Amino acid sequence: MIGGQPIFILREGTKRESGKDAMQNNIEAAKSIAHSVRTTLGPRGMDKMLVDSLGDIVITNDGVTILKEMDVEHPAAKMMVEVSKTQDSYVGDGTTTAVVIAGALLEEAEALISQNVHPTVIAEGYRMAAAEAQKILQAASKPVKPDDKRLLMKMAGTSLSSKSASGSKEILDEISYEAVHKVAETQNGKTTVDFDNIQMVKKQGEDIDATELIDGIIVDKEKVHPGMPDFVKNAKIALMNAALEIKKPEFDTNIRIDDPSMIQKFLSQEEDLLKEMVQKVKATGANVLITQKGIDDLAQHYLSKEGIYAVRRVKKSDVEKLAKATGASIASSIDELNESDLGKAELVEQRKIGDDYLTFVTGCSNPKAVSILVRGGTDHVVDEIERSLTDSLHVVAVAVEDGAYVTGGGSSAAEISYRLREYASKVGGRQQLAIEKFANALEEIPRALSENAGLDPIDVLIKIRSKHAEGKKTYGINVFTGEVEDMEKAGVIEPIRVGKQAIESATEASVMILRIDDVIATKSKGGSAPPTPPGGGED
Repeated sequence: MIGGQPIFILREGTKRESGKDAMQNNIEAAKSIAHSVRTTLGPRGMDKMLVDSLGDIVITNDGVTILKEMDVEHPAAKMMVEVSKTQDSYVGDGTTTAVVIAGALLEEAEALISQNVHPTVIAEGYRMAAAEAQKILQAASKPVKPDDKRLLMKMAGTSLSSKSASGSKEILDEISYEAVHKVAETQNGKTTVDFDNIQMVKKQGEDIDATELIDGIIVDKEKVHPGMPDFVKNAKIALMNAALEIKKPEFDTNIRIDDPSMIQKFLSQEEDLLKEMVQKVKATGANVLITQKGIDDLAQHYLSKEGIYAVRRVKKSDVEKLAKATGASIASSIDELNESDLGKAELVEQRKIGDDYLTFVTGCSNPKAVSILVRGGTDHVVDEIERSLTDSLHVVAVAVEDGAYVTGGGSSAAEISYRLREYASKVGGRQQLAIEKFANALEEIPRALSENAGLDPIDVLIKIRSKHAEGKKTYGINVFTGEVEDMEKAGVIEPIRVGKQAIESATEASVMILRIDDVIATKSKGGSAPPTPPGGGED
């Protein structure tokens, strides 16, 4: 106020919250997001049904899918959604864990703020705790090699045990391991996995157990002519990015015909050109032709007469995967195509799956791209199996890339929590309070696992703390028996990256939310500016 006149700094219609109110609102919004996915954690977690405005439904317990489908409006809540997206893109699993930890960190910070501990002190303590937690996790980890099938399948099983696919996890474990093992590439002693080389094809019908790994690629197209063979053994495959059609001229042309016999000559010349194209394909020794472009009806006829199995208008990504699987080179014109460009497969066949005809290219030797045919009773089941398999594939891949694993069942979180309390006493000062709260927050994982399994969380936490005080680092909660057991022996293990990234993402998000003390929500720029009041200005 100047001389009794108000000064307008912000545009009319702007909403502003500051101080503890802003902080409280942000924390509450973030906590509500964490609570919404908390009940999905672990093998005994529940599913969520998400219904959109059109009435389409998604049934899942995958944290990132739930948060993506939710129409989140609050800015702090959106930051929690980003935590799950980061975890999903970098690790592929542990999205619910990351969000639950972030929510617990904010809940613990709330208690300190009410005791007048400054948010920057809490943020500093949380960062120190996160750095120490990474060291503790690294020290507790054990090595795993890319060809250690038993351990890697256990990791895939741990991921799948909390999904709808848990009933068929023995089959899906092996599929996850084999798929990653086939496409993994090692250079300079470092193993990498490119997920573009793993194709997933979803088809409803049959049981989940009918899901299978194909040593090759499934092309979602049928053969172009009914006269072509339904299957080709010892296939020699030509891949092309060119059409078997007569090119149309790029400019306007006129043909003047004076003699009726010229019409026949003109048509037969077109036939000869198409026949010549087919002969060029046959001359290379190819008995299968797969192209991204079209195939003329007459060319289809000639190809069928030669016994060549042909598929047209195949997606570029599928053609590239076929090249990696079969060892073929993609030719950009028929004239370029030669015998050395051909790929090999034991069998190319047309199969009917449900109402669709698909082309299966199988039996590729040492394929660097593979397919998984995902089956399930309904569309919703198939979608959830695909999400479950995606998570387990990522788990195996990051374990192979990092070469280290830790135990699950809340054992790693409990070990870090126990060690952080020892570390906090050495740090001293107000940061000690924040580090202790960080340790409490990590115990939210075994607490949530036990609550979701219908167990008493206090009893479980007391038992786990007791075991870790005895130096039993790998002890966690077995949600099926309700006992605190050695997770290493129970086969509940996960890649180290899951825990590392969850702690990192959760800490960064909670620190960012804690440091906000002013929320200014402006109206859209399209709105007209309010008139300048007398004696006042506007920024």
